[in-house]
Amino acid sequence: MTAALIAVPALSLVIWLYLVLLHGRFWRCDQVLNQDAGPTSALSPEVVVVVPARNEAAVIGQSLKSLLCQNYHGPFRVVLVDDHSDDGTRATAERVADESGAARRLTITGARPLPPGWSGKLWAVSEGVAKAAKLSPAARYLLLTDADIHHDSGSISRLVAKAEAEKLDLVSLMVLLDHSGFWAGLLIPAFVFFFQKLYPFPWVNTPGHRMAAAAGGCILVRRDALVKAGGIERIRGALIDDCTLGAVIKAGPGKLWLGLTTRLVSLRPYTRFGEIWDMVARTAYTQLHYSPLLLLGALLGMVLTYLVAPLAVLTLPLHHSWPAAVLGLATWGLLACAYQPTLRLYGKPAAAALLLPMVGFMYSLMTVASAVRHWRGRGGQWKGRTYQAAGKSASASGAGPEPGPESRPGPGRKAE
Repeated sequence: MTAALIAVPALSLVIWLYLVLLHGRFWRCDQVLNQDAGPTSALSPEVVVVVPARNEAAVIGQSLKSLLCQNYHGPFRVVLVDDHSDDGTRATAERVADESGAARRLTITGARPLPPGWSGKLWAVSEGVAKAAKLSPAARYLLLTDADIHHDSGSISRLVAKAEAEKLDLVSLMVLLDHSGFWAGLLIPAFVFFFQKLYPFPWVNTPGHRMAAAAGGCILVRRDALVKAGGIERIRGALIDDCTLGAVIKAGPGKLWLGLTTRLVSLRPYTRFGEIWDMVARTAYTQLHYSPLLLLGALLGMVLTYLVAPLAVLTLPLHHSWPAAVLGLATWGLLACAYQPTLRLYGKPAAAALLLPMVGFMYSLMTVASAVRHWRGRGGQWKGRTYQAAGKSASASGAGPEPGPESRPGPGRKAE
């Protein structure tokens, strides 16, 4: 019993030593786009921005205005795909374009009925990409961005400058997520930390390394690289589309760069705990490929990684093992130190790192909830559509049939 009390926290410490020293420097948050870089007028190839939008009237005004008013030397246009919205998304977009004096840069197109084998967002993106090819066949880049992202005025310039300077096929940014309020302030920085741990950005950015990922809020992709990879159709059924796109581009082979920014901001609010719970529970089980064994392994890993250390410390009066408590305290301190760069990115106090084990436990519960939703046939719900795993039926309201058996999703983080 005494040996076990020491061995388990010792194993937890070994796990964190590996994560901090050998796991791609994920925790350092040092993959940041040069805030001042931008191409000259002579090196500003044409860009088409593709924005899929389904019932986004509340945010499309701010997002679209930030795109239409970009300070970019080269030609660019915005293609907004209205994905069967019924809340006035199109009317809001038209009004904002007129008010900003940039209506000539905006094209609004509707998405045709959703065909079998496609996720809703990817079908809308595909429709936008097809429209872009007709309007701007010479455009070198496509900027795929969500309808709830506010871009600062130099966004396109910096993305293109990065891609051109390093001959990259895909440049993606994890935008700053809403972290106002108690629950978002507690859970959202950890969400970003866990994503970086799952997909260490330095590994993603290393040519030849098998790690590939992208962040769906902002993806600049070279058009010829996308065509070479098979186009959006290649990933048509992916529920977590960003990382799947990154994987097929890198397998092209292509060069990726994934980084962090504070200048692109998500307008999607997370004011209630349930909103964050739903965001994670929608597709957490997808990440585990709908495998009960992987779910069990993930939960065991979360316990060893996040819960053992504080339990070893806080239960000292019960087990009376000072070596176990010391090991637990060392591990708790190590994980708290690793969390500091992410907390600084989000402007949170350093002491919040001590709560990371509790937050990890909460995310474990969300993962279990995701599996339960899947088993009950309610997995992957998003904007009135419900997506199922391979081999099961799927239904959606208002836009035709949904992904079929051939559309098993790849790795990633969010379904839309």
